[in-house]
Amino acid sequence: MAAMRVRQAHPSWVMRRRRVAATMAVVPDVDERLTWVGHATVLLEIGGVRLLTDPLLRTRLGHLRRHGAPPRPEVTEGIDAVLVSHVHPDHLDVRSLRSVGCGARAIAPHGAGRLLRRIGFTEIDEVVPGESVTVGDATVTALPAIHTARRRPLGAPVATLGYDIAGAQRVYFAGDTELFDEMRTLAGRFDVALLPVWGWGPSLGPGHMDPLSAAQAVALVRPHVAVPIHWGTFFPIGLDALRGSALVEPPRVFARHVAELAPEVEVRVLAPGDALSLGRVAT
Repeated sequence: MAAMRVRQAHPSWVMRRRRVAATMAVVPDVDERLTWVGHATVLLEIGGVRLLTDPLLRTRLGHLRRHGAPPRPEVTEGIDAVLVSHVHPDHLDVRSLRSVGCGARAIAPHGAGRLLRRIGFTEIDEVVPGESVTVGDATVTALPAIHTARRRPLGAPVATLGYDIAGAQRVYFAGDTELFDEMRTLAGRFDVALLPVWGWGPSLGPGHMDPLSAAQAVALVRPHVAVPIHWGTFFPIGLDALRGSALVEPPRVFARHVAELAPEVEVRVLAPGDALSLGRVAT
């Protein structure tokens, strides 16, 4: 495996996560599914509820333009909770969150609650790694992520999270993160891992995974199925004609690396709007 930055597992987080796993309720084996909406937005129909990660639903965000069809209107219908990984505008978008409806529950990193309250949310769970909340028959547990985030220009740094979402099946949503050795503690726990393989431009800054490091994460986590996200949806206006390969190549390169590093893991490359049955993955 190529060299990577590593961090030692935090013992208190590991023990809290083990206690959560030991007490997690058993839910009926129903046909659960996920739909990749685009960027880091995924609709999870799991545990009898509808969860939406990092909603970014509009066609333009600043200098970024959406490629492909916009999200279908039914994506935002009946959302029980939104899961926010961090406070960057492409993951905590005010207009998109308001289109979901502030009657939904919001689960977010500690420190993000003030912004969510200003948007209009009233039921907010601010969590740190190892803490869990229950939504319907789904259990959502916060996991670490390595990605520096603040709401510019004056916002203080706020932690970034991944999430373990468990119903009849179990999904890892990594959020935005770089590769870190603590991912080893998640090995073999997930039916599906949703992993970012790129960003929103022709290059990546620190705190992100590229196709190779995302494949290395797959080799650590070892889910049944890996789904690449956070690619091909938003790109700076005018740059797609010059650097458009970044809109299509990341998942292909990711799949090739996974075939080398973790050949037992299946890669499912979804287009925005495509759904994946979790029950079929588990069987």
